[in-house]
Amino acid sequence: MSKTYGKTRWKRFALVMVPSIAATAGIGVSIAQSALAASFSVSGQSFKVTTDQLHGTNFAQFGGVDLETNGTPHVIAVSAFDHATIKNLCQSVVTDLGPLGKWTLVLNAGQSDDPAKQVQASNLLIDLNQLNADATFNNIAIGQDASTLKGTATQGWKDHMGHGLPSGATGFAQAADSADLSNVQQTAYATSAGTFSLNGLKLNIHQGSGAGVECY
Repeated sequence: MSKTYGKTRWKRFALVMVPSIAATAGIGVSIAQSALAASFSVSGQSFKVTTDQLHGTNFAQFGGVDLETNGTPHVIAVSAFDHATIKNLCQSVVTDLGPLGKWTLVLNAGQSDDPAKQVQASNLLIDLNQLNADATFNNIAIGQDASTLKGTATQGWKDHMGHGLPSGATGFAQAADSADLSNVQQTAYATSAGTFSLNGLKLNIHQGSGAGVECY
């Protein structure tokens, strides 16, 4: 398998997903063929996340599908990190309470400049459908066969699914020894981790939604 190595930098992390556009068509085909199962059931409501900086080791990214309990599928990109240190994490989710209007739950953690007091996560998996950031990858391989991905986070996803990741035309993936992201903005359907240490955790509920209330 041909691999491309080196330190690669993009102004917008979304540009990293350009090669994945072709893979998205493959994901659709694999759904029809039942070759790519859903990772796990989700509420179907996305949430917003921002971070000032994220340093992750043993990064991998591949296509997947999350299912709502009613069977509605959501095609997502799964980002996996064996370990991640996150500075100034913000997570927000909006709930419409009908006559009471919209309310937003906001979680903040890891605001310190000291990495030891920032958010720490192991075997981190993020099911996302939008991501903007500045990013640097160390020893990245784009176009890797997903079935050959290594790492404990990716293995955890495989164990949960009960089978390996797709290979060949439906198995497009990318991997790197490490990834550094800054000025992160993303929307996601699910996040899971083996451990998730939220130093300086603050949780608040605010009336309303949108800019100034949600994380962005």
